Amino acid sequence: MTRAIFYHAGCPVCTDAEQMVLNYLDRSKVELEIVNFATDRSRIAEAEHLGVKSVPALVLDGTVYHINFGAGLDDVKKG
Repeated sequence: MTRAIFYHAGCPVCTDAEQMVLNYLDRSKVELEIVNFATDRSRIAEAEHLGVKSVPALVLDGTVYHINFGAGLDDVKKG
């Protein structure tokens, strides 16, 4: 099963992208975790380590896919 993590910051661009991901990923094939930095800032370093540069971003089996551009991680850290 593919493992996916969707990182976002809770902004309107991010929440729209989250809904798209939830609607279109086949949950029988993809184990999906949603990480919202607005409620869990402790995961920012993890996202950086994986190569996330901006949010919203989807990481599938270790490969980062940046979706649109809501905010850079430096802006998210300032929070």
